[in-house]
Amino acid sequence: MQGKEDIVIVGGYGHVGRTICEILEKKYPGEVFAAGRSLEKAERFSQSTHGRIKPLQLDINKPLPPQLLDQVKLVIMCLDQTNTDFVKACFHSGTHYVDVSASGPFLSQIEAFNEEAARHGSCAVLSVGLAPGITNLMALEAESLIEQTEEIEIAIMLGLGDSHGKAAIEWTVNSLGEQFEVKQKNRQIEVESFTDRKSYHFGDDLGSRHAYRFPFSDQQTLARTLKASSISTRFCLDSVFVTKMLAIAKKTGAVRLLKTSWVNRWMVRTMERLHIGSDQFAIKVEARGRNREGKPMHADLILQGKNQSIITAKVTAAVSKLLYDSPFPGGVYHIEQITDLAYIQKELGSTLSLEIQVKEHNANLSK
Repeated sequence: MQGKEDIVIVGGYGHVGRTICEILEKKYPGEVFAAGRSLEKAERFSQSTHGRIKPLQLDINKPLPPQLLDQVKLVIMCLDQTNTDFVKACFHSGTHYVDVSASGPFLSQIEAFNEEAARHGSCAVLSVGLAPGITNLMALEAESLIEQTEEIEIAIMLGLGDSHGKAAIEWTVNSLGEQFEVKQKNRQIEVESFTDRKSYHFGDDLGSRHAYRFPFSDQQTLARTLKASSISTRFCLDSVFVTKMLAIAKKTGAVRLLKTSWVNRWMVRTMERLHIGSDQFAIKVEARGRNREGKPMHADLILQGKNQSIITAKVTAAVSKLLYDSPFPGGVYHIEQITDLAYIQKELGSTLSLEIQVKEHNANLSK
């Protein structure tokens, strides 16, 4: 890695990427590049920072220019990918890699290159952001509070009034009709998005919401990295009405219309313009299990914050600093395998509110 100093943020002039650039530039001046297909957009963003962040034209779907990665120590990927060619190019060049993708199948593909990354001294960290990301760390914390964890449930509430990037909205819309696998009693079972409704309490100020199964990658990753025999993730919006409309669309089969390109584009544009809620988000993690005497234990974690895109960027920047300053042995990791919730809380400061409650026997232990 000697001689490598540059940091390239792919999608660096996008919704999340520009915040990552701005955070990292403060610590690594002159080494941060905002990359993407449009050189014009990259240059415009660079000019807005008075040149502190450098522009770079890069299309990850085309063969990379020779020597492009020779001086790059770290790549941060803020775009969804359809193949692993770019990731493998990073590994072969010994470049470290951070990915904010929420696609479980794609992250599994990257995992398969663990030995290849290790062989070239490249370290990749996946599941970075809010969900996956903070949700993984909350699940890790919940499991550590229970001596024998049996089940972990994650529920995510996002604010419709928040500013969401187009890529995130497209992923959410395209996931409404998806089928995916979850771990249940140590078996992989297939479930459908926006089914199996459950109620979760997100704190006294937010109250309870119905949440539905959704294909966030944390539940697939945690099935491999944690010990719990059942892990699931559910999702809702702060607008009860909109969440209910989505559930009805799923139940009636109307979500199948989203496979029609013009309907899909209309839905994405509508969600981009829909700002009827707040910018607040909340995550609830419930873990159930037993103590050494076989008595039931239950851990509840509630985390609240605002502006999930900014939080995603801050978490990504925090993990990137870890990787840049103190690289781990080469290989592919998920966020819960290299750090914990305490580190992220310290990095993010007062932007998050966390409440933890553990119930054992009939006693309550609160943090």
